Amino acid sequence: MAIRLTRRGFIAGSAGLIALHPFSVQAQAGQAHLRIMETTDLHVHVFPYDYYGDRQIDTVGLSRTASLINDIRSESTNSLLLDNGDFLQGNPMGDYIAYERGMAEGDSHPIITAMNALGFDGSTLGNHEFNYGLPFLMNSVAGAAFPIVSCNVVKEMGATPREDTTLVPPYTILERTITDGAGAEETIKIGLIGFVPPQIMNWDRQNLDGNVQARDIVECAQAYVPQMKEEGADIIIALSHSGIGPANPEDGMENASIPLAAIPGIDAILTGHSHLTFPGPSYADWAGADNDAGTLLGVPAVMAGFWGSHMGLIDLMLEKDGGRWRVASHTSEARPISRREEDRSITPLVEDYAPVLASVQADHEETLAYVRRAVGTTETPLHSYFALVADDPSVQIVSNAQLWYVAQQLEGTEYADLPLLSAAAPFKAGGRGGPEYYTDVPVGDVAIKNVADLYLYPNTVRAVLVTGAEVKDWLERSAGMFNQIIAGEADQVLLNPSFPSYNFDIMDGVTYEIDLTQPSKFDRDGAVINDGANRIVNLMFDGQPIDPEQQFIIATNNYRASGGGSFPGADGSTIIFEGPDTNRDVIVRYIVEQGSINPAADANWSFAAMPGTTVLFDTGPGGAQYADSVPGVSITPAGDGPDGFARFQIDL
Repeated sequence: MAIRLTRRGFIAGSAGLIALHPFSVQAQAGQAHLRIMETTDLHVHVFPYDYYGDRQIDTVGLSRTASLINDIRSESTNSLLLDNGDFLQGNPMGDYIAYERGMAEGDSHPIITAMNALGFDGSTLGNHEFNYGLPFLMNSVAGAAFPIVSCNVVKEMGATPREDTTLVPPYTILERTITDGAGAEETIKIGLIGFVPPQIMNWDRQNLDGNVQARDIVECAQAYVPQMKEEGADIIIALSHSGIGPANPEDGMENASIPLAAIPGIDAILTGHSHLTFPGPSYADWAGADNDAGTLLGVPAVMAGFWGSHMGLIDLMLEKDGGRWRVASHTSEARPISRREEDRSITPLVEDYAPVLASVQADHEETLAYVRRAVGTTETPLHSYFALVADDPSVQIVSNAQLWYVAQQLEGTEYADLPLLSAAAPFKAGGRGGPEYYTDVPVGDVAIKNVADLYLYPNTVRAVLVTGAEVKDWLERSAGMFNQIIAGEADQVLLNPSFPSYNFDIMDGVTYEIDLTQPSKFDRDGAVINDGANRIVNLMFDGQPIDPEQQFIIATNNYRASGGGSFPGADGSTIIFEGPDTNRDVIVRYIVEQGSINPAADANWSFAAMPGTTVLFDTGPGGAQYADSVPGVSITPAGDGPDGFARFQIDL
């Protein structure tokens, strides 16, 4: 953007007059305004494109964030652009490079290419950088034209962190020329130090065990920050790929950014990992965080969303004090690239920055060919037309993939020998989405983009530890999907229209029936309304009635495990495994590994028999071709439903 200075505090550009930050106006001799820009959790999202849905979208993409960055640079005297990790993995472009094209020594990874094109000043490693193994990681970052630091991933452990041999440099000190408010150029030394959750040793154990170790975040900061000061760092910026969690430090914390802020010498913190924004509503009234001031324990901080959705911005007013620079005042914000309107439509707030798009255009086109190509085959049609009334192949494939993934992750842990179940719900099941809003992947090739039909949301995998009694109540909660049915009456309405399909969990690993003569134990929101109700009958594990005291592991997603839907046994306190991978990515990897899948529904659940009783339900017209092959239930057409739906009858 061409600009020219007009009057104090304003520049003229293509968008008209743009107000400069007050710090730029106020800076005097011996004072300097430094603008620190952050990206975090890019997850290979360079283009504003949903590769699963095979369509452009306006809510993601470094090419869009780059426009914000370019504008800030245009109106700044002094600026730094930093990334906070999780850049190598997270969408089909990342999988294409890792699984298809490969990263030999000397190759260029597209996200690194795009970051080089944008001129990043530094980055740290996120937990997802380790998903594809250490050789892939090291070959990828070798092409970075900027330093990448991380102090708590260690190849050889010393007696103290300072004596460790780290995987990448623990920190760097950038020596830069900064212009003060009087136009004089001065030298400043800016320290960058990086941190990653030590949980990588669990999440990527198969890649890391025996190769590296991970130290506690705060322990490393306490060791290295004083060393950076000793080496002349004027200010120190923590690149904390760690979320904003509890204020009190605990050994091995995953989300340690607030305790990190308590370390003397850290002047600003770039956070991430949690895919949220700070300052932002998620952290209102959060202990240790000041949402209005944009600080953690008084230290300026920012978290810039995910996938390029925001650019984080910390403005520092620096003052020369005894020959060294210090922070005099500060502001913080997370600037979005799009806005959601009241009608839920999306309005883009910026356009693409062409140099970033051009840098990876070829990789984008290769990725499109990759996602459109078959990655496996299915011997069973994957449809969801009857997912609310019978065991269903579109949910079965999700459960199969979750079981496959969690079983691997629990190998060698204290939970490895406990029985493993899987809970999954249908997402595309008509309702307000209309009669076409169903999954329907025919027998034959399955492309990566088809996975969008199988799993709509970017949830991540979780596992919870529950009792047999909680397994039953989990299913009782799900059974709120159905109206109470009177035995012997004909053509009663089966489905409760106020019950969302994403709360109808099907449980694999057990067998059970649903007695529709019973009232629902829970209301729509999960509150107990009929304490003695028992819709779930004949609940069996391994052919025997389930023991209420027995412990089980349930594979699910982060929404459910953290309390989403208010399911018994899933309130966040029972989580024993938090996977770094999305459920969607796990399904893709499962299909790739299996080659050919056959997730035929096994009818492990059904309705309890009610002779002489029939019920009606509506589904998409496309379900007619599958109605006579749904296992465990007798379904017949019953004419047309409202609004384009088709009506079917079940003989209970």
